[in-house]
Amino acid sequence: MNFDLSPEQEQLRDAVRSLGRRYGHRYFVEKAKAGEHTTELWHEAGRLGYLGVNIPTEYGGGGGGITDLAVVCEELAAAGCPLLLLVVSPAIAATVIARHGTEDQRKRHLPGLADGSQKIVFAITEPEAGSNFHRLGTVARRDGDDWVLSGRKCYLSGVDEAGHVLVVARAADDGATDGTGQRLKPALFIVPTDAPGLTWSKLDMEILSPENQFLLYLDEVRLPADALVGESLDAGLPALFCGLNPERITVAAMGAGTGRYAIERASEYTATRKVWGGRTIGTHQGVSHPLAHAAVQVELARLMIQKAAALYDAGRDLEAGISANMAKYASGEAAALAVDTAVQALGGAGMTTEYGVATLLGAVRAGRIAPVSREMILNFVAQHVLGQDKSY
Repeated sequence: MNFDLSPEQEQLRDAVRSLGRRYGHRYFVEKAKAGEHTTELWHEAGRLGYLGVNIPTEYGGGGGGITDLAVVCEELAAAGCPLLLLVVSPAIAATVIARHGTEDQRKRHLPGLADGSQKIVFAITEPEAGSNFHRLGTVARRDGDDWVLSGRKCYLSGVDEAGHVLVVARAADDGATDGTGQRLKPALFIVPTDAPGLTWSKLDMEILSPENQFLLYLDEVRLPADALVGESLDAGLPALFCGLNPERITVAAMGAGTGRYAIERASEYTATRKVWGGRTIGTHQGVSHPLAHAAVQVELARLMIQKAAALYDAGRDLEAGISANMAKYASGEAAALAVDTAVQALGGAGMTTEYGVATLLGAVRAGRIAPVSREMILNFVAQHVLGQDKSY
């Protein structure tokens, strides 16, 4: 059993860390408060090859796996620049297209995803169904050689920055449905964001982030046959599942990086801040022990992330699914604990923008909800690990 990254992955970690620190949390916060995007960081990361580390070399990527992309997500977050679109564009969209897209789709989209010139976002969640693809109301029907999509999506990240959106719908070759959608197969479609009938509206969120959330409306959006991911509808279900594990792993990596950032900021402060007799406040166990506890939880989460990524890259999808969910759960809890503990350790300073930890409170709280809630992960573990009956 080897817990070490390869020499190439260690070099990647060092390089991404250096890039992230050149921009830093102040850059992230300024962009978010100005209503702007982290465009400069994204493009530089793409130019340096960091966005495409998991994309095959024949399409301009680095030829690595989700382990490599998790390194990128974690180190940028550890520098105070957690980039949510790393999860939806390189992790979900690129993985789905690389593994299940047609050769034409791979040639058309993967090079741009690798160098950062193209972004593809992901639309699965719906107001009524959540992310339960068995109950999705977005339906695709055949009309001659075309597909026509209608439905609604919510909590869609970054559609205003993207050229395409990967839409999860339910479809049948003959357009048949029994009224509940149960006979329809899940299918994924690559939809241009300027397609007629596709509109969106921004959701106001209490999260400080340069990436926005949207409601998406599909009103008879007409697409050519080659918008369907894969050669047929049979590709839909495996394509969907192959994108969800990388999503959970990279979200977890981003959370772990955020936790590391918060603990580092707090530790620097408590090791130098002196009150009442000239001793640093970190000498008091009431301050240092909560930070140490948070550091332990973050490190445990990192180990589970490493395991999940290794299993996924080895093609052990069933085991990777269990570990990816556990990693996401552990990281969400650890990141929220780390940021809250850092704020408490800094006292009043912890709530200021200058010290850069309270600015992450909304994001880490959301990490216990999305992309799958902690409660749904516990349901999953109870069923698939503990052998309990399905509870929902």
